[in-house]
Formats: sequence, structure tokens, C-alpha cells
Amino acid sequence: MRIRWRSPIRGPWLTSVLGLVLLCTIPVVVVTGLLDWIAYGPGQAIPADVGLLHLPRFDWPTRPAWLFRLTQGLHVGLGIVLVPVVLAKLWSVIPKLFTALPRNPLKAAERVTLVLLVGGILFEIVTGLLNIQYDYVFGFSFYAAHYTGAWVFLAAFVLHVALTFPVMVRGLRSRSLRTELRTPLAATRSEPAGELVAPEPDPPTTSRRGALALVGGGSLLLAGLTVGQHLDGPLRATALLLPRGRTLPGDFPVNRTFAASGIAEAAIGPEWRLDLGPLQLTRAELAALPQHTAALPIACVEGWSTQQTWTGVRLRDLAGLAGVPTPREARVTSVEEGPFARATLTSGQVLHPDSLLALQVNGAALSRDHGFPARVIVPALPGVHCTKWVRTIGFRA
Repeated sequence: MRIRWRSPIRGPWLTSVLGLVLLCTIPVVVVTGLLDWIAYGPGQAIPADVGLLHLPRFDWPTRPAWLFRLTQGLHVGLGIVLVPVVLAKLWSVIPKLFTALPRNPLKAAERVTLVLLVGGILFEIVTGLLNIQYDYVFGFSFYAAHYTGAWVFLAAFVLHVALTFPVMVRGLRSRSLRTELRTPLAATRSEPAGELVAPEPDPPTTSRRGALALVGGGSLLLAGLTVGQHLDGPLRATALLLPRGRTLPGDFPVNRTFAASGIAEAAIGPEWRLDLGPLQLTRAELAALPQHTAALPIACVEGWSTQQTWTGVRLRDLAGLAGVPTPREARVTSVEEGPFARATLTSGQVLHPDSLLALQVNGAALSRDHGFPARVIVPALPGVHCTKWVRTIGFRA
């Protein structure tokens, strides 16, 4: 049975408007995602072995302190907000996916890029949303698949834009946006016959301005339910659909709780010591060293972030105690076991005046969930590398 697409508002103009929105916003999502991969640092990027898809290496800057909070917030937040636009764009071009491949080579190439584009962006959205929820039902490595899928989508996106940009420009010029926004349902008519236009359209059930309002309203709703993940204050309570968005008063989100870590109570008890190589320090001895306080954000790959006030010993002071006043790097390990229980910090990250081995947050001792007895906090560092329950720090000259 042949499917008949009969919506009277489907056509080049509406498709072009939605395409223009995605053309202006998707590059931001892609670039911030690739920057976040770089932010993890040489040898620590996730996924690590990406072959020819490896990006240029450079030391991720520590200034401004909110840099990773911005890039990751844009990547996840804007990606969620664009979901209604992506679905509307897919609805607008879906007739093309059910027609025979054109004989014209350029049109055939455009159709192939469209299939890769649709498949790629749906794959990235679904896996990204499942990762936010820690729901890995797909059974493969999210990091490797999401990163590789991003490059497949990016290649299709670039080729598709190159092939269809003139068509989009013609579509945008075919009708006036101002006129369409003033056209009510009763005056809504189908576009002139052409690609994507229904040959025998049904009576309209919504106007083009109604369709744009529905898409825009959906994006605004998702923005309202997501922005609390990235901002502190009263808006934190609006993150209703996302985990780690709403916390108890005076607390802030965590990805991994102490109970989930599997750490034995004794490992962070009175016998705990910070191992610096040449010497070991108790928590009381760390607290007796000169303390520094800094307001720093912590941001995680799932998109949530928060800024808190941390107090502890500067990492550069600990490097001096260890006999390596100008370290090339520092290797941090946690009491916890697992792939995220260690991190390597660059020289710039160690020597930044606000980089801390934190003992307190917001004037109180760290809770177990937030890394007691001590955790690393470094400006602009991805949250997974702000190691909790620190056991050793090895400074290397």
C-alpha cells in the first residue's frame, strides 16, 4: 500500500525554515561536543582509541574557570532543546524517505546524505538522552558509539548542506515569514506544486504559524525543564525530568555516591593517609597546612553543573612538599577502584592558584558523597577528573 502524505503545510518553505534553525545551532552542539572530548586531556579522552578520528592535542585551559561548564552545558542543553526541531524537520522531509532513489546523481547523493543525516542525528539524540539517565540498554560502549556516530553525522551534515543550501535559500525566499506568522488557519493554503508538496492535500488542521509555535513551544518547555541542570539557585528545582537536577537544600548534585562506589568504611577512616610519595599526610595534617578558598564550578558529561565554595590545600603547595615545585604533571588516584578512579593533571592545572585538594565545601567538611576525606577540584576540569576519595597524588618533574 502506497503511503500518501497529504498535509497542506508541508513544503519547501517550512522545511527550509526548520533547516535554517538547525544549520545555525547544530554546529554549536557538534563543536562543543568535540571540545569536551579534548578537555579530558591527552591519554584520558573518552573514548581513547579513535584512530584517524583523533583531534589535535593541546592542554585544556584553566581560564576561565567556567569553560567546561559552558561547553558541556551547551552541548547537552542545546541538544535537548533542539529535539522538537529535529522531529519537525524529519516530519517535513519524510516523504523523501519513501520514494525511489532519483536517477539524477546529485539528487541521489542528496537522498543518501539525508538518510545518513536522519539516522545519525536520531542515534546521537537517543544515546545521549539514555546516557543522561544512566540507562545503557543498547549494550555497547556509549562513549565510542556516540563519538563515532558524531563523525558520521557531521560528514553527512556537511555534504547535505553543500548539496541543498541553494534549495534552502530558494525555499526561504518563496514566502514571507512575516506574512506566514499573520496567516490564520482559515487562510492557510498549500504551496505551489513541487517537491514535498502534497498533490492532493487534505484540509489544513493547523496553520504554518501554528506548527512553528508548536515546535517553538516544545523547545521552550524542554529548555525550562533542563536549564536547572546548568544553573544554581531557584532554577535548580525546575529540572524535573533529569536526574541529579533537584537536591536537598544546601546540597548539590553528585554522579556517584559513596554507597555506589563500593569503598569500605575503613578506607576513609582514621587510618586514611594522603600518599605524596616522599611523605604521607593525615587529614589533620592537611588541615594544618595553609588553606585556600575558591568558588569553582564542577561540571559533568551528563550536562549538570554547579558552582560551590571549596577550601583546601593548593595542589602547587603539595607539589612543593613532595619536592617537585614545578611538576610536568600530577597523577591522582582514588581509594575507589575502576576506570574513573584516576586522573592525570597537566602542569597548568596543578599550578593554577585555585587548584585544590579540597577538604571542605561551603564551610563544612566534605560529606562522603562529595569525596571525604579529600577530593581534587580544578578550574575548568571535567567533573570526572575532579577525583573524589583521593588516595595518592604523584607529582612528576
